[in-house]
Amino acid sequence: MDLGLSGRTALVTGSHRGTGREIAKGLAREGAEVVVHGFDEEPAAAAALAIREAGGDARHVVGELTDDEGARAIREQTGAVDVLVANYGVAEAGNWQSPAADWIDQYEKNVLSAVRMIQAFVPAMRERGFGRVVLLGTIGSTRPAARMPHYYAAKSALPSVCLSLAKDLAGTGITVNLVSPGILATDEVRASLTERARRKGKSTDWADVEHDAATSWMPNLVGRLGRTAEVADLVAFLASDRAGFLTGTQWRIDGGASDVAL
Repeated sequence: MDLGLSGRTALVTGSHRGTGREIAKGLAREGAEVVVHGFDEEPAAAAALAIREAGGDARHVVGELTDDEGARAIREQTGAVDVLVANYGVAEAGNWQSPAADWIDQYEKNVLSAVRMIQAFVPAMRERGFGRVVLLGTIGSTRPAARMPHYYAAKSALPSVCLSLAKDLAGTGITVNLVSPGILATDEVRASLTERARRKGKSTDWADVEHDAATSWMPNLVGRLGRTAEVADLVAFLASDRAGFLTGTQWRIDGGASDVAL
């Protein structure tokens, strides 16, 4: 299936590592020119180089997303884009005794970082009559845990941001959608779950660790953890010409873990 991304320019925030890096790779495989974003020169440049070495088209930008000056710098380095993937977000440890400053910090990183990019890049999309905005959330928006309440509270704002922006952009040729993954088998998650199994005296073979996590600790209907490449494929589709009739929607990619009907 030709997704129609050849010739499109896509910025992926926080794509110097992790899921964002996989999303950038996926968009490049579909023919988009990808702008890799990072907070430091070396990892951002390395991620863009890896895409080019794999045959894709990529460059990088560096800038802070949690202040207006940094957002302007990113806009100046990047230029206009057809696709904005607001991937960046941070889940930091906390509890119900975490000070208000920590709650504000999580809102800055998980909500206002995306809002700043929307304000920076969507006006030019509107002028051209085409654009794709894809936000990255979490199924924790509807299934929050007791831990990290400040993170889940911040992320729960994104469905509202998504629908409100989609309504504001009605009839402009710009779509806005939210992708909310469940637990993914990132390097960090694999290491954390393996260490958890070791402490409990269980098998540390990854197949056993994953099965235990997906059937008892964080159960889903598929019986395994998600892959970052699967998230990347969904984002690429939502960024494509093929998804032109999809807007204002939340896409949960969680193996059926979420216990809400819609």
